[in-house]
Amino acid sequence: MATAREKRITLVAAILGSGIVFLDSTVVNIALPALRNDLGGGLAGQQWVVEAYLLTLSALLLIGGSLGDIFGQRRVFFIGVVGFGIASVMCAVAPSIVLLCVFRAIQGVFAALLTPSTLAIITHVFPEDERGRAIGTWTAFGAIAGVLGPLLGGVLIEALSWRLIFAVNIPVVLATLWLIARGVPASADMPQPARIDWLGAALGAIALAGPVFGLTEQPVRGWDSVVVGSIAIGVVAGVLFILQERRSPAPMMPLELFSHRNFSIGNLATLTTYMGLGAMTFLLPLFLQQVAHYTPVQAGLALLPITVAMFLLSRRFGGIADRIGPRVLMGFGPLVAAGGVLLLLMVDASADYVSQVLPGLVVFGLGLSMTVAPLTSTVLGAVDRHRAGVASGVNNALARVAGLLAVAVIGAVASASFISRLDARLPRRELPPAARTAVAEAKKRPLGGASVRGVPPGERRVLVRAFTNASEQAFRVGILVSAFLVGLGGAISLAGIRNPRRVVPCEECPGGALVGASQDLARVSPSEAPPEPARA
Repeated sequence: MATAREKRITLVAAILGSGIVFLDSTVVNIALPALRNDLGGGLAGQQWVVEAYLLTLSALLLIGGSLGDIFGQRRVFFIGVVGFGIASVMCAVAPSIVLLCVFRAIQGVFAALLTPSTLAIITHVFPEDERGRAIGTWTAFGAIAGVLGPLLGGVLIEALSWRLIFAVNIPVVLATLWLIARGVPASADMPQPARIDWLGAALGAIALAGPVFGLTEQPVRGWDSVVVGSIAIGVVAGVLFILQERRSPAPMMPLELFSHRNFSIGNLATLTTYMGLGAMTFLLPLFLQQVAHYTPVQAGLALLPITVAMFLLSRRFGGIADRIGPRVLMGFGPLVAAGGVLLLLMVDASADYVSQVLPGLVVFGLGLSMTVAPLTSTVLGAVDRHRAGVASGVNNALARVAGLLAVAVIGAVASASFISRLDARLPRRELPPAARTAVAEAKKRPLGGASVRGVPPGERRVLVRAFTNASEQAFRVGILVSAFLVGLGGAISLAGIRNPRRVVPCEECPGGALVGASQDLARVSPSEAPPEPARA
């Protein structure tokens, strides 16, 4: 039995350790324009800075949990934090966009080790009657860390350099290592017999990497053999992955879980809703900085209403869902959030914050707050208690995959829209050489990233108007796609979710899959259940 001191230290260590993972999932979005100016790379390079991290994190998340079972959660947590800190230093000193993407991928590998370990350690250290509250605290702080990322990034970039967004991890890493050494019980290192589905992990990684690489490179390469081939390889690997999981004695993603209706529908809603969320939070900061000329701090502050709404409302909506059942909130929450995304269609190159940006983000934050806790608890409550940890891992992985796919898809869609609009406004045959060069450069760097230096003043004004108009059009097309994906999650939930007979308190899942599903909440004892459980 852990002491009260060990419990406190364990919870703080888990919050700090996982907090830097969630922070680095979002903080880099606000730094993308500064990264492009310093290291180059265009939109494809900006996408890969995000994608490289999400790809390895998503592909290895379940494997990271298995390694903790085999070698001990405390040991794997420690190794994950050390490796993440070293990778953060490498990112901070990266001399090129290619190396930065490589180092971001390494960050993702170690993030996949430490994230499931934090939750498993909390489950191990806290007894059943204290576990729900501890996990609720962990998810709430994790959600705040993830959504505050853009604001912190903006402050650090404007203060000195984008490199600080990675260097700031170091003191947090050191504090976390000190806490692990001082207070996390050694009993959390007790290994358990387990097997790792290495073939499934490899096939899953290829299934993700193929389409992501193809969609990210398509705006630059077109539909050449490399792009088409990588997507095809990913699809084939995905089919083989499913076949492998069906026959593996220790599958990375047990397919029988999807025989439970709420589990399948809940995870499908997770995929679409979080794709829309990831697309919007990638696209909006880029547009605000590169087209509307917000500073990094201003762009980071722009997203603050989402953080405030999540902090104030998520647990409250979780309590409501505990009383009435999750279906209504899971259905209408994403629809409200989609309405907020649609309000961002008002945003143009001037991007007045109060009249154009703020209303959409307030409504979006309200809808997201309605959604995350019921969604998480429904997925956990859909399976037997002893499968709650596996259900959590699958839901976490799908949430990360959603963000990964969102950035790839939205980049391809926005680039295609930008190029199409530009071609319609600027017929190539009517442009002089200097202007043609500027247009060619603009097509490689959509959303306001082109230079018009060297173009005569009269033609320069024409090009600037055309670039701005094409950027606005690309942004709006991307916003429409984001709204559709978020709203689709609500429609799926309304059509498919059934209020569960077994109660998993929504109030203890305020961060939802934003920070990782609460692994062991499905094992809540009857005394912890709400007084008025929802019924089918």
